Amino acid sequence: MSIRYIEHQLVKKSAIEYREYQVNLAKQAIEDNCLIVLPTGLGKTTVALQVIADFLLRRTGGILFLAPTRVLAHQHYEFLKSNLLIDDIALITGEDTISKRKKLWINSIICATPEIVKNDLDRQFVPPSQFSLVIFDEAHRAIGDYAYAGIATRFSNADIRVMGMTATLPSEREKASEILRVLKISSIAQRTEESPDVEPYVQQTDTQWVNVELPDEMKQIQSYIKLAIDSRYDELRKLGLKLNNTRSLSELLRVRDFVLRQNRKAAKPLFTAIRLIHALNVLESHGVTSFLRFCERTREKKGVGIRDLFENDLNFTNAVKLAKEAQQKGIEHSKITKLKEILNDISGKSLIFTSYRDSVEVIHEKLTEMNIPAGFLIGKAGETGLKQKKQIETVQKFRDGQYKVLIATRVGEEGLDISEVNTVIFFDNVPSSIRYIQRKGRTGRKNYGKLIVLIAKDTTDEAYYWIGKRKVSAAKKMGEKMSKILEKHDVPKKSGLDAFL
Repeated sequence: MSIRYIEHQLVKKSAIEYREYQVNLAKQAIEDNCLIVLPTGLGKTTVALQVIADFLLRRTGGILFLAPTRVLAHQHYEFLKSNLLIDDIALITGEDTISKRKKLWINSIICATPEIVKNDLDRQFVPPSQFSLVIFDEAHRAIGDYAYAGIATRFSNADIRVMGMTATLPSEREKASEILRVLKISSIAQRTEESPDVEPYVQQTDTQWVNVELPDEMKQIQSYIKLAIDSRYDELRKLGLKLNNTRSLSELLRVRDFVLRQNRKAAKPLFTAIRLIHALNVLESHGVTSFLRFCERTREKKGVGIRDLFENDLNFTNAVKLAKEAQQKGIEHSKITKLKEILNDISGKSLIFTSYRDSVEVIHEKLTEMNIPAGFLIGKAGETGLKQKKQIETVQKFRDGQYKVLIATRVGEEGLDISEVNTVIFFDNVPSSIRYIQRKGRTGRKNYGKLIVLIAKDTTDEAYYWIGKRKVSAAKKMGEKMSKILEKHDVPKKSGLDAFL
């Protein structure tokens, strides 16, 4: 069967495959302030391109295309340059000088990262009235104090169309409502992998859960940290706090404000318990070296109870002592050994996700020792961060086959398009539906995909796995729930939830 292509006077001929679901999503986004909810790998950027082409042809005003990372903004810039028949497309990030940015803002299409956009709007380098369309990619970030919310506020009085794009809404109703309110969304255009018009384009992705046992040395360290946590829980209960026995970080964070306002005596054991649970999570999910580096950074801080923890708590000092001895013996997490087995059985490219930079470094070092060509992708913050140019180079080397494996933190979860990756490995688990779906979406983009999830028995990994699974199920239903709310209140175009909140 011959392939049909999008026909538009501003889109290059035979460049973009015609997919009915993408065309219908674009039509809805042209008419309303719309949130596109579409699983990763099914062409949200292609939908955006069709909306952009329509606005350029039929309306006055420029286009602002926002993405949370430099790598993703650059990817959008390259995609638009390759497929649109206009030349004045610019990429603006925080690495551009002020004088350069002032010149770039005059282009018809701007791909940019949010912090610099917010700053340049405030500096009045560019007026909100310059734009007719603003696209918020990874729109699930439009909550709290993230820059997306600030940008949306600065455009609130401008006559513009807003388009949001995400692979999934949050599983929590409050967060989903906040996104719609902040971006003034009046309709949701959603497809799932089960949608009849999408199903023909979905590649099969098999998931395999691989269990590993912690080494005995790590189990001993684990037991000492748990004893240190339990002693803080006993102290907090004596001070009147009602806590369960799950050693839950979220539970402790929930009582933090109450403690600071009404029970200051509990502050020291509470903040120490929070640090200890962080330490336990790092040990259980990432290993000895990552745990010791976390301890080094914590000790350098001047927080409540830190000195007491490192000097007077016998349980914790024993844990640190045993970790140092284990490190000297070359003991790391069992996941490292399992990684080697998995990668030796894979012929193509693999993408490994982990939440901690320390873990990235350990994995990279071990894979290099095993003669497995590997690169890593991390954000730009801090002394060890990768600048925009280096991030883009790393991704390109992976695409070109110089690396067999790419190890990435969260910066690689959002929008990274490497179609040849058919195996994604979760080195750790994340208790977030959005991050789980984004990570999984990096595989099976053009062919059969495989997801491998490493789970250390009797650890945080198991708890996070079940939390994540429950949240993914809830997130799938959230778009439908929010759509019913918008329909029920008959929300007008370009007013969003503010119309009835």
